Amino acid sequence: MTNCVTEIKEADVIFVTGSNTTENHPVMGMYIRQAKRAGKKLIVADPVRIPLAEIADVYLQINPGTSVALSNGMIHIIFAEGLEDKEYIEKHTEGAAELREFVKEYTPERVAEICGIDVEDLKKAARLYATNRSYIAYAMGITQHTNGTDNVLSCSNLALVTGNLGKRGTGVNPLRGQNNVQGACDMGALPTDYPGYQKVFNPEVQAKFEKAWGVPLNPVKGLTVTETIPAILHDKVKLLYIMGENPIVSDPDTAHVKAALSKAFVVVQDIFLTETCEYADVVFPSNAFAEKDGTFSNTERRVQRVRQVVPPKGECRDDWWTLMQIMNRIGYPCHYDKVEDIFNELRTVTPSYAGITYERIEKCGIQWPCPNEEHPGTPILHANGPIRNGGKGLLKCLTWQPSPDVGDPEYPYILNSSRILYHYHTRTMTDRTRAIHFTAPRKWIELWHEDAMELGITEGEWIKVSSKRGSIYAEARIVDTLQPGVAWMPFHYAEGANVLSDSHHLDPVSKIPGYKQIGIKIEKIDAETAAKLTAEALEAERAYYENEEPIRIRFKEQSAEELL
Repeated sequence: MTNCVTEIKEADVIFVTGSNTTENHPVMGMYIRQAKRAGKKLIVADPVRIPLAEIADVYLQINPGTSVALSNGMIHIIFAEGLEDKEYIEKHTEGAAELREFVKEYTPERVAEICGIDVEDLKKAARLYATNRSYIAYAMGITQHTNGTDNVLSCSNLALVTGNLGKRGTGVNPLRGQNNVQGACDMGALPTDYPGYQKVFNPEVQAKFEKAWGVPLNPVKGLTVTETIPAILHDKVKLLYIMGENPIVSDPDTAHVKAALSKAFVVVQDIFLTETCEYADVVFPSNAFAEKDGTFSNTERRVQRVRQVVPPKGECRDDWWTLMQIMNRIGYPCHYDKVEDIFNELRTVTPSYAGITYERIEKCGIQWPCPNEEHPGTPILHANGPIRNGGKGLLKCLTWQPSPDVGDPEYPYILNSSRILYHYHTRTMTDRTRAIHFTAPRKWIELWHEDAMELGITEGEWIKVSSKRGSIYAEARIVDTLQPGVAWMPFHYAEGANVLSDSHHLDPVSKIPGYKQIGIKIEKIDAETAAKLTAEALEAERAYYENEEPIRIRFKEQSAEELL
C-alpha cells in the first residue's frame, strides 16, 4: 500500500475494484461505510454485485477480466476532457505522450461494450476519480488473472495521470489476502528476493548477504509456487517444503498438484493436519500465533509485535526453531536464542527495516521504510515523487486481452472463485470451530437466476460443474447479483473450485493463475446421484459434529441430530 488504511476516510472519492471488501477485509469495509456516511463518494467496479455496490455513487458491473479496458477507458475520458494533472505528469511521469495516443482507441463506447457497462456510468466514474482526492483499494479480483500484473499497472496509470499519489487520502492500495503476507514478502519469501526486496541476481546484494551469512549464495532466481508444481512433474524439483500452506486446496488444478505431491519428497510444517499432510513424508507441528513471539507486517506496511499469550501444546515448536535445527543438520551452522535475534540480524542487512526495533514497536507499529532509529517510519510512499528514476513514474501502454480459458463453446460459462466472510483460506483453522463451520459447512455455486432457469436448475439442487481440468458436484444457489453467463464459487473447500482452475495459463510476470476466469459447463444430474450426494453430505456433517478430536475450543454439547 502506498498509503494507510485509515486514510481512506480522508479521501474525497474511494475507488474499490476487484475487492469484496466487507467480506474479505471487514475492517476496511467498515471504514469505507463510515466514509460514505460522512459524504465521501464511492466507485465500485466488480463483476459481482457486492454489498458495497448498494451504496456506491457509481457501480460498474464489469465483465470478468476487463479491468485493463476499464482503466484505459477512464484515462481516455480524462485526457479527452482535459482532467489530467498536467503539472504532476510533467514533473513526475514518463510515457505520458505515448499513453495519451494509445488510449485513443479505447473510446467510451468500445470500453462500455468490452466491460458490459453503461457509457454514462463510465464517464461519471472517470470524472469523479480525476477531479477529486481519490483513493484506489484493490484486492485479488485485480491480481488473480492471467493479466493480473497489467491490471495493477492500469491502476497505477490512473493514479499517475491524475496526480493521486504521494498525498494523504490517495494512492494505490492493495488489500493483502492473509495476515502477514506483506511480512512474508518483506522477509524474502519470494523467488527473486532477499529480505527487503533486494534482488538475488544483483551482485552487490549477493555479496552483502554472503558476507552476513558466511555462505556462498546462488544468483539464479527461484521458482514461484505455480512453477514449482510442474517442475516436480518434470524431475526438476525433488523436495517440497511447505509451511503454513495447503496447496491441495489453494493451488490451481488439484489433479496436477496431487500428482506432483505424490512424486516429490514432501515436508509439511503446520499447526493442524491438512489435506496436504496426507501427501507428506514428514510433518513438523508448529506453534499458532498466540503461542509465539515475533512480528507481523500488515497490509499498510506496519511492523507490529506479536506476543505469546498461551504455552505451546505437545511437541509443537516455533517455525524459526524448526528451521534452525534443519539448517544445522544439513551443514549450515547457525544459532539464535530467541526470535528477536533474527529480527536484529534482519535489520543489519535490510535498509527498510534498519530503524525498527522491538522497543520502538512495543506499543505501536512502524511503517517501513524506516532507515534509522530516529526515523518515524513512512506512512505515505512517493511523497516526493515516485521512487524510481529520479522521481519519474512510468506510464505503461497496456492492451486488454481476454483470458485464454474462456470463450470455448463447450465451456460457455465463466466461474469466478473467491472468499467468504466466515472461512479463512483453506479452512485449516476456521473449520475447527463449530460455530464457524455451521455457517458454511460445504461448497456451493451461485448462478444467475435466468441462467438457472434456462438450465432448469432450482435452489439447493446438486449440479455437476466441469472445466477442461475436471469435474465437481456442488449445491446450486440462485442469485441476482451476477451477470448472464457468470457463476461464482467460494474457493475454501477441498474438491471444490480449484479442481476446475487452470494451472497452465499464468500471468507472464507474477505467474499467478486466472482464479477469477475459469471456463466451465454446468449440468443437471440424475435423482439417484443427487440423493447419494445428499446422504454423503449429511454423513460428513454427522461425523464432524461427533468428532471432538481436532477441535481445540469446546462448545456446548449438542447431538449431531440437533446440530444438523
